[in-house]
Amino acid sequence: MATPDFIRTLRASAGHQLLWLPGVTALVFDDEGRVLLNRRSDTRKWSVIGGIPDPGEQPAACAVREVYEETAVHCVAERIVLVQSLDPVTYDNGDTCQYMDITIRCRAVGGEARVNDDESLDVGWFDIDALPELDEGGLLRIKQALSDAPTWFAPTTSS
Repeated sequence: MATPDFIRTLRASAGHQLLWLPGVTALVFDDEGRVLLNRRSDTRKWSVIGGIPDPGEQPAACAVREVYEETAVHCVAERIVLVQSLDPVTYDNGDTCQYMDITIRCRAVGGEARVNDDESLDVGWFDIDALPELDEGGLLRIKQALSDAPTWFAPTTSS
């Protein structure tokens, strides 16, 4: 994920310490029920589409923007699927972040799926029963996007 300029400004004074940041995940489905995924350039793994909203940017607008920037697919946001605090992440450069993620189900309305920036190595549509290897969080988000039922999570505790 490319680092937004406002995060670079924060890092200039905060150093590598933990930053609590908003995040948006976009789960895009086409008319055939396939989900859009990208293979990230930083981890080389298949992943759901996501990013950090710009200051003042609404989560749905961020989802639509990130999908287009990374995949060249046009989409519309349909509904919030899940809101959750993710585990802290430490990047190769030592920066530590923790995200409050808002996952949004989206519907593709145009464009051809392709690599559209330097954050992705590959982009593709996948049938739900033929997904590439994804982390548990990505699978949870896809499962929740396919359901209309609410999901309840037990609060996590740290020792």
